Amino acid sequence: MPHETTLIPTIVMGLLLAFVGGFLASKVKLPPLVGYLLAGVAVGPFTPGFVADAKLAAELAEIGIILLMFGVGLHFSIKDLLAVRRVAIPGAIGQIAIATALGVGMAHLWGWTFGAGLVFGLALSVASTVVLLRALEEHGVLDSPNGRIAVGWLIVEDLAMVLALVLLPALAGRLGGVPGATAGDPLWVVLALTLGKLGLFLALVLVVGTRAIPWLLAHVARTGSRELFTLSVLATALGIAYGSAVLFGVSFALGAFFAGVVLSESDFSHQAAADSLPLQDAFAVLFFVSVGMLFDPTIVLREPLAVLAVVLVIVLGKSLAAFGIVMALGYPGSTAFTVSASLAQIGEFSFILAGLGVALGLLPPQGRDLILAGALLSITLNPLVFRGLHRISVWTRTRGGLLARLERRGAERLSTLPTDGEEGPSDHVIIVGYGRVGRVVERGLQGQGIPIVVIDQDRRRIEALRERGAQAVHGNATLPGVLEAAGAAKARLIVIATPVGYQTRRVIELVRNLNPDIDTAVRTHTEAEVAQLMRQGVGVAIMGERELAFGLVDYALRSLGVPDRETQLVVQEMRVSGEGGVYDRRPGEPSRRAPELRQHRVEEPSAE
Repeated sequence: MPHETTLIPTIVMGLLLAFVGGFLASKVKLPPLVGYLLAGVAVGPFTPGFVADAKLAAELAEIGIILLMFGVGLHFSIKDLLAVRRVAIPGAIGQIAIATALGVGMAHLWGWTFGAGLVFGLALSVASTVVLLRALEEHGVLDSPNGRIAVGWLIVEDLAMVLALVLLPALAGRLGGVPGATAGDPLWVVLALTLGKLGLFLALVLVVGTRAIPWLLAHVARTGSRELFTLSVLATALGIAYGSAVLFGVSFALGAFFAGVVLSESDFSHQAAADSLPLQDAFAVLFFVSVGMLFDPTIVLREPLAVLAVVLVIVLGKSLAAFGIVMALGYPGSTAFTVSASLAQIGEFSFILAGLGVALGLLPPQGRDLILAGALLSITLNPLVFRGLHRISVWTRTRGGLLARLERRGAERLSTLPTDGEEGPSDHVIIVGYGRVGRVVERGLQGQGIPIVVIDQDRRRIEALRERGAQAVHGNATLPGVLEAAGAAKARLIVIATPVGYQTRRVIELVRNLNPDIDTAVRTHTEAEVAQLMRQGVGVAIMGERELAFGLVDYALRSLGVPDRETQLVVQEMRVSGEGGVYDRRPGEPSRRAPELRQHRVEEPSAE
């Protein structure tokens, strides 16, 4: 069988070097994205050694863009945006305008056209979602009011870039690029046709799609086949992206984004995101590798002042613009510093815009190289920028003076933002698995009026629970998004009624990341699983077969005429002497602070 193919070497070398680069980047406390881009540089035509097939890499990158934008759409939240709209919408629009103006100004000094400057400025104005979320998570402010403002700000930036992706191809001829099919028509006709196609596409996707796609996924979920559900999610994302490009002239990226938006408000969003994540991650890595292949690293030596100017616009210009806007809107300095640090970098949308600009003849290849150099350097510097601005924020609050007074005044605005505690269940019990065991547990707790949320992968069970008013989440509890949807961060107890040991341990690990103080009750089958659970410090672990054996012992003694009181004493003695199927903590001991368990064990009979 012949093995002469460029596809496999391109994928293998791209993923292999991306893994090495991402791992090394993580070791030095940098986002793995830096390593992925450098891996692309290593297999690109501007460095010695193996050179990947650029055309194939570009096609793989298109799939990466589709899945990447699908993921962005899945995590798009209108609620999050509306909660911080008073600062995020005017702030993001103002910052985009300032950064774009700076980009146009630099392009003019370098002798570029206005269209090149416009694409260049837009690419410098939008931050990376991956880098921003990681920075906020590392500093523990993702769920804080300041973190929500930064995320809302980024959502507005993303929406603005989506609009730019729609309009740039239509306006390319008038901006100095490659003329399109409507180049001879008046501007208002071009805009009307473009926006009309976009409007028709959105109407079909948001009106028809919001009904048809969840209906289709619901029927697929009822089959109980996880791989079929995953396939349906990927087919939806790729199908809408391809159909939007063929039928409406809309980009793959835009079609995939709205495919994600359609699913984001449904109860399939968490499972869809989790199932598509591995493939999304793999192709997104190939996207970053393909971007790195286009980068000519010698531009840092050929045009050092231009590279420095780009980095200053990204790190200093955008930060100062965001800081000034936030303070002008009356928010505290801590908010201004957090937003400024979060946005002092560029990433995915910048690469997409740069590629589109070059393809349309608007942006010279040198501009793409400068954008890539600015991305690499700004992402590398972002952790330092974040730490530096955090220290300045702390210093200004402790020194008093004008900034301290502004901090106190602006804190009143932050207090009006909604908190996590205002929505979703709290002080409830999560039951993982609604089979024979889970049903009994749910019935017993419900009889006492205890709030319950059930997680199960069987769509029919979830629908039956919801029909009688119960709270239920469809999905696999080993996925963080599913546990978050069940309100794990505010739950008092999680009961894991599924018997699969490795899944149980994974659920406990994830739920404790969300809620370290949550109590745990689990079902298990073997001694080995119990030993693992003991090390994790579970609240109670019950071996079903052992408890069944006690029921049989109790019945056998009564059937043979042993008095009830003596039967109870025998069974109780077996428990107390260490022969049982329940592994529980001493009463009153908190789940995380006392890893020792009291064990009631029955020795397994020997083979003899």
